[in-house]
Amino acid sequence: MSQSQTKRIIFVVTAVASLGGLLFGYDTAVISGAVGSLENQFIGSLEKNPNDAVAAIFEFKVIISLCVLAIGALFTSFIFKFFSFKKSLAITIVFFLIGGLIYYFQFLSLPGILTENLKNSILGFMVSSALVGCIIGASMGDKTANNLGRRNGLLLSALLFLLSAIGSAYPENLNFFGGDDLSAFIVYRILGGMGVGLASMLAPLYIAEMAPARIRGKLVSFNQFAIVTGMLVVYFVNYTIVAGQTETWINEIGWRYMFFSEIIPASLFFFSLLFVPKTPRYQVMKGNEKNALEVLEKMDNKESATRILLEIKNSFNVKRAHWLSYGWTVIIIGLLLSIFQQFVGINVVLYYAPEIFKGMGMETDASMLQTIIVGAINMLFTVLAIFTVDNFGRKKLMLIGSVVMAISMIGLGTVLYLQVTGLSALLFMLLYIAAFAMSWGPITWVLLSEIFPNKIKGVMAVAVAVQWLANLVVSWTFPLMNNSSTLTDLFNNGFSYWIYGIMAVLSAGFIWWFVPETKGKTLEEMEILWDKK
Repeated sequence: MSQSQTKRIIFVVTAVASLGGLLFGYDTAVISGAVGSLENQFIGSLEKNPNDAVAAIFEFKVIISLCVLAIGALFTSFIFKFFSFKKSLAITIVFFLIGGLIYYFQFLSLPGILTENLKNSILGFMVSSALVGCIIGASMGDKTANNLGRRNGLLLSALLFLLSAIGSAYPENLNFFGGDDLSAFIVYRILGGMGVGLASMLAPLYIAEMAPARIRGKLVSFNQFAIVTGMLVVYFVNYTIVAGQTETWINEIGWRYMFFSEIIPASLFFFSLLFVPKTPRYQVMKGNEKNALEVLEKMDNKESATRILLEIKNSFNVKRAHWLSYGWTVIIIGLLLSIFQQFVGINVVLYYAPEIFKGMGMETDASMLQTIIVGAINMLFTVLAIFTVDNFGRKKLMLIGSVVMAISMIGLGTVLYLQVTGLSALLFMLLYIAAFAMSWGPITWVLLSEIFPNKIKGVMAVAVAVQWLANLVVSWTFPLMNNSSTLTDLFNNGFSYWIYGIMAVLSAGFIWWFVPETKGKTLEEMEILWDKK
């Protein structure tokens, strides 16, 4: 096979898998244009009718309780992978007892009254409810990858995207759950989140397993490029929908079109996946070495394909290993990479950008337009990261990104505190987006796909699930901080951004002292690195 044909196949396979990233970005960012409308549609009606509010608050508590139980069960299953049965059982019992008591007295026992904090909590959960699905989807990623396969798992995620797009747009027409429309909307957002969670793990894993080692960092980074492209596309879609329309039309109809538009990329993703192969590593896992070699030969030359096949076979001599086979170091590094990527506050900017700009005094059209600028900067600097990650190195880019994000977030919080909004606030936000897009955005995914040895690749599911849990915490708590009258009176909306700035400072120290450089190393060489430790 000629070199040009090989390049073409590599490009097509990467592009198709990256559509999972595009839908990841599309689904998570689509809600940014609808936050105000959702608040008006679901919470505004509750304020007018106290009886409906009591019923809705009860259902809200039920949904949150089910989500907490689901997430708790998933993370409990992870605990049993790390420790012995007795120790895992003891940890689980203590966790549920203490957590249950705190949950009851701090949430369940609260009266059914629509207070300021409860309104902000409902709004925050509506915006971030998809992240519950992301946690579930990511937690299922390992079993899905090994049972259905990387490609077929992505097909499942495409179907979930389609279902969520239709159900989120018209929850009252597709309400088969026995609750109110708010509950139905949340359920469909959770289903879409499950698709995002699966895609967030399986798309970079698929690309990493298909890509030659010399360009793996660049190709895996294309998944992040697709994510930010999806965000930029949906910002344009949202702007096109609301441009020139009245607030009444947007609040009644426009937001529905935003969610419904996702059926186009979701359909493209589903049908494209039918024409790409399963990964060589998955084929070897299932004993299909001949098919694995054929795929490798299409992605590289025959000599390299034979060598890589042998490396893959050797790495799977023990197909499964205990998750602590390489010690705690690699586990903790993976988990902290996921946590810091979210705790620096990126999804607050991406989810709430139009509302943030409205808070600066801009009209709806102008705030949507500013959001497009945010998306464009995000995409531009992600492209720069793609072309530097394999030359400049992962660690240096992550360090620089952390420092610039810290300066940007502390600066943004300060100008908001001083009430010097406008251009200075926008510049700090754009600088922050550029820094994240050059570093923690794409490179976290590269590192997560590289650092875990093949024998414990399932730990990546834990890292991705923790990432979505951290995202849920940040996205849910932002309205509670930003819309709090007490914090606003004291800090003029600057408080939350200072918190994210401090997290960026901590992330820099973490990268400097603990994260190894993975540039140019094969997946098998990374296994040797952790063996030595």
